Amino acid sequence: MIISLVLSSFLTFNNDTTDTSRQIDEVVVVSSKVGANKHSVKGTIASIDEHLSELSHVTLVRRGSYASEPIVNNMASERVSVTIDGMKIFYACTDKMDPVTSYVESSNLQSISLNSGLNGNPQSTGNIGGSLDLKLHKTGFNKAPFLLNASAGYESNGNIQIYGADAAFSSSRFYTNFGGFFRKANNYKAGGNKEIPFSQFQKYNIFINAGYKTTQNDKIEGTIIFDKATNVGYPALAMDVAKAEAVITSLAYQHIFNHPLIASWETKAYYNHITHIMDDTKRPDVQIHMDMPGKSYTTGIYSILYLRNNTHDASINYDLYYNRRFADMTMYPGEASPMYMVTWPDIGTFNTGIALADAITLATEHTLFLNTKWTIQSQHLHNEEGYKALKVFFPQMKQQYQQVIGRISANYEWAPRNWKISLGTGWGSRAATITEAYGYYLNNTYDRYDYIGNPHLKNESAIECNATIRYISAKKEHNWKYNIGIDANTFFFSNYIIGQFEQRISPMTVGAEGVKVYANIPHAHIINTQLSTQIETPRIHQILFRWTGNISYSQGKDNQGDNLPFIAPWTFTTSLNIEATKWSAQILWKGNATQNSYGWKYGERITAGYGILNISAQHLFNVSSHIITLRAGAENILDHYYTTYSDWNKLPQKGRNFYISFALKI
Repeated sequence: MIISLVLSSFLTFNNDTTDTSRQIDEVVVVSSKVGANKHSVKGTIASIDEHLSELSHVTLVRRGSYASEPIVNNMASERVSVTIDGMKIFYACTDKMDPVTSYVESSNLQSISLNSGLNGNPQSTGNIGGSLDLKLHKTGFNKAPFLLNASAGYESNGNIQIYGADAAFSSSRFYTNFGGFFRKANNYKAGGNKEIPFSQFQKYNIFINAGYKTTQNDKIEGTIIFDKATNVGYPALAMDVAKAEAVITSLAYQHIFNHPLIASWETKAYYNHITHIMDDTKRPDVQIHMDMPGKSYTTGIYSILYLRNNTHDASINYDLYYNRRFADMTMYPGEASPMYMVTWPDIGTFNTGIALADAITLATEHTLFLNTKWTIQSQHLHNEEGYKALKVFFPQMKQQYQQVIGRISANYEWAPRNWKISLGTGWGSRAATITEAYGYYLNNTYDRYDYIGNPHLKNESAIECNATIRYISAKKEHNWKYNIGIDANTFFFSNYIIGQFEQRISPMTVGAEGVKVYANIPHAHIINTQLSTQIETPRIHQILFRWTGNISYSQGKDNQGDNLPFIAPWTFTTSLNIEATKWSAQILWKGNATQNSYGWKYGERITAGYGILNISAQHLFNVSSHIITLRAGAENILDHYYTTYSDWNKLPQKGRNFYISFALKI
């Protein structure tokens, strides 16, 4: 249907090759060189976690002060697709200590875009909850011949030091930008000056991007990123990380067509390799010392064709990737002989599929967004020892499995004067992750159970329904401006995958409560709603005031009516921004209500509500042709001791924190 609509009515050529064939729900800008609807008050010294927290559909599972796991629409990484410039990357840690978002830094990112729910970007797979794409900053052609940026920052809580620098060269045929970023932190203190041991970390990130135009309509672009974190503490877990290292590379080709039907064609090949080594040697009173390394490498390619005219804005994307992941564990029980166990049995995953998307202008104020993707996935267990260990529990299991997964969605948008109204629905499925299917005695410190995968799991699927209504006042220079809206989505799951009690199997981890095996439950549901408002005054003596407020509520239930884990309680954020020509300031108050609807069956306990107050300010200075940006602020001014519903094992958040930074642009 989509292809026939695309090919039947293209009339005029549009040279803009940006993908607008899908709805992007939110964008947070990282680089100050482009515009977007949100950005961090800390600028580029903000961590990736802080940038992610600016997105209203995103929350974070925090196991330490580094590398939090993003949750979208109250769904964790199993149901969320995360890509970097469209590249598939998979974490190498069985405990999720290294989400994909941890392998980039603010200095080499342009923006982070969010697609909520099943309306995913073309390269995403299994994105029932949503998809995040971290877009790298590339200088591009015909920009300033030379640019130099340098930044430095300091935060008092944790003695955090941040340094970064990058340079860019650009001409009509060639560009390159490259740089490095370093971040180091000691243990932080929670409210009341309580130090949190094993919360330190250190990391650096080096990158280079380059592009070359072979002709006026053809270009080649390449990227290399090296990211390494060492001595990373995870106070909410039993182990820390000695090293988390990633090498990310890509080579892309793009052609612009002078054709009334085809706009552009882009093909990218990529390779990335991740090494993750857990470490408990610095922990006191370790009963059994363990070595737990993990490795992941992915090679892939995608090729996307953009088709565009006054009525249609479509894309056809073909992609494939091959991922290989292996993890094992060696235990050293005192004087006894070491014990060895394979926890991920060297699983090779081959995935290939095609995605189609089209934004159809039905009339002046009416647009229909269509989106579908179907993939074939095969997995092979290459480690014989790990395969045989899991086969003890599942005698009928095979060494190779194949699944077909897909999604399809439709969104209708009506945008009359000052209004935006949209309705959408979709269906999507996902295969079990390698942990859910093949994990072997993985200890979950949240509920204190050992988990075993289940190779016989059925594909999980969900039906999504969503709606948005928003009013935006006319933009007149001397009038107040209003923006108020409400959006909601609901996900109805079939064959929902979650760990279930298994009393016939004994735990292996010392102190574990028991064993859970991943299983399909018949159904579950998740509901999310949000009300957002913004009021902006006219400029008075070049000063503008903007008030923003958001409040949201979510609910998640399993087939027995019990609460699912990591479902947000009532949350709120309100801020007042003051903006002038060269300076701005913000006062922000945010918090959660008490989480009374917690998932007791899944290890959760009640979490008290909280509210914290932050202030920040920035000033721009022009010195000759150079721009200096000075930022300063205070977080959790009242030094409140608190933890959120998504903090692993009730890990407390930071107490009072002062920060200052400067950025120089030459």
